[in-house]
Amino acid sequence: MREIVFDTETTGLSPLAGDRTVEIGCVEMYNRVETGRTFHAYFNPCRPMPSGAEAVHGLSDAFLADKPKFLERAEELLEFLGDCPLVAHNASFDFGFLNHELNNCGRPLVCMTRMVDTLSLARMRHPGAKHSLDALCTRFGVDRSVRIKHGALIDAQLLAACYVELTGGRQIGLSLAEVENLAASAEPAQSAAIVVRVRPPRPHSATEEELLAHAGFLATLTDPIWNRLEGRG
Repeated sequence: MREIVFDTETTGLSPLAGDRTVEIGCVEMYNRVETGRTFHAYFNPCRPMPSGAEAVHGLSDAFLADKPKFLERAEELLEFLGDCPLVAHNASFDFGFLNHELNNCGRPLVCMTRMVDTLSLARMRHPGAKHSLDALCTRFGVDRSVRIKHGALIDAQLLAACYVELTGGRQIGLSLAEVENLAASAEPAQSAAIVVRVRPPRPHSATEEELLAHAGFLATLTDPIWNRLEGRG
């Protein structure tokens, strides 16, 4: 199953109050395995960046001045998102900003039924614990040393790793064989970009040397219990 994990950075907390999206980062996954395909873009919000927001993500007016407007990359973003589930942390926030920007440029909105909220998943799995992205990374041993400030693509990549742990780890549904065969069944444009990260199966049969060593060990046992059980049934 294809899923997109994404994150946004904004000028503030409310699109209805005039806040805008200034960055979006998306990570593609198949069967909870990252394919290596991403979408990342900065946007000129056409409004000043509040100091409080800049302190969070570090994106200044000067940095964003020459970046495209959301409208200029909307079609490319929608093509990457496709029609699969979209995963985000506190997803109603990111969906709200995404749909506000799409509405502003006359594009179709993303249906809320596609929303997968990792914050809700974390609250159900670990009630009473801390549920920030940093807290999830600590809980699941995800290295966040590169996260000096909030960044949409970095945060999406960290969230993808946490999402796998929140939903059962790498062997969800015992579907490893499906993942290994994914490249062969994918569309040509996608198969070249898919990075299969599933380890090949390891042999589990004993070697001749191991069997001989085992027989030698058994010969050293005095009055083994299975000798006493022979003939019983």
